[in-house]
Amino acid sequence: MPERVNIAIVPVEGDLDVTTVPAVRRRIDALVGHGCRRVFLNMADASYVDSAGMGLILSELRRMRGLGGLLSLSNVSAQLYQALLRLRVLDLMPVERRGARRSVDELPAAALPQWRTTFRADAATLADARERVGRLLARTSLTSDEVFDMKLASGEALGNAVDHTCGDGVLVTVAAYPDRVAVDVTDCGPGFELAAGEEPPEAGPLAERGRGIRLMRLLADAVSISRKSAGAGTVVHLVKLLDAHAAARA
Repeated sequence: MPERVNIAIVPVEGDLDVTTVPAVRRRIDALVGHGCRRVFLNMADASYVDSAGMGLILSELRRMRGLGGLLSLSNVSAQLYQALLRLRVLDLMPVERRGARRSVDELPAAALPQWRTTFRADAATLADARERVGRLLARTSLTSDEVFDMKLASGEALGNAVDHTCGDGVLVTVAAYPDRVAVDVTDCGPGFELAAGEEPPEAGPLAERGRGIRLMRLLADAVSISRKSAGAGTVVHLVKLLDAHAAARA
C-alpha cells in the first residue's frame, strides 16, 4: 500500500456479492487504515448486489461517516440504481448513475456572483487554505457531502498549484452564483492547460498532476484548466451545481 491518499477509487470486478465482498472489504480496510476518507466504489462491471454486498455498502458507509469521511457508488447501471432506490440507499449516500454526469453551461460573460472571496495561500498555509475553502462553501446551499467533495477537489488543485508555483504562492477565489459555486486556484508557475474532455497524461513528470485531475473530475461537476490570460501560470476552475430547490430556499 502506498503512502496516505485522501481519495481512492475501488473497482468492483463483477457483481458485488458473497464471492466478491471479502476482497472489496480488504481493499477498503487497507485504504481507511492508511487515512483515506473518500472512497468511490466503481460499479461499472457490477449488475447485481446481493445481501452480502448491501451489508458491505451500509457497514462501510457507517464507518466512513463515523470517521468524518464518505463512501459513494459511481457508474451504477439503471437496473442496479432502481434496486438501490427501493432499498433506500440513495437516502444515505451519493450514487452516480452510469453516464449521468450533469451538464454545466458556461456562465454569461456579464454574470455577477452573489458573493466572492479571494485569498492567498502557500505551502505553509495549505491546511488553513483548505479549511477556509470548506467554510466558504458551507455558506452556500451545497449539502454537507457536496461541500466535502468540493473541499477535497479544491485541496487537490491547491496542492498541485503550491507544488508547481513560484515563491509568491497561489490565489484562491470562491464565488457563489444562483445556480453554482465556483472555486478558482491560480498559480504563477510555468503554465499548463487541458481541453475539456481531454485525458491528462498517464506518466512522466506530470503523472501526479494527471492523477489529481482525474480525482477533481470525479468530485466536481466541471473542471477546466487553462493558462492565465496575462503572465505565467495556470488557472484551475472547479464548479459544483446547486440543487434548484435548495438554491431557491437559500
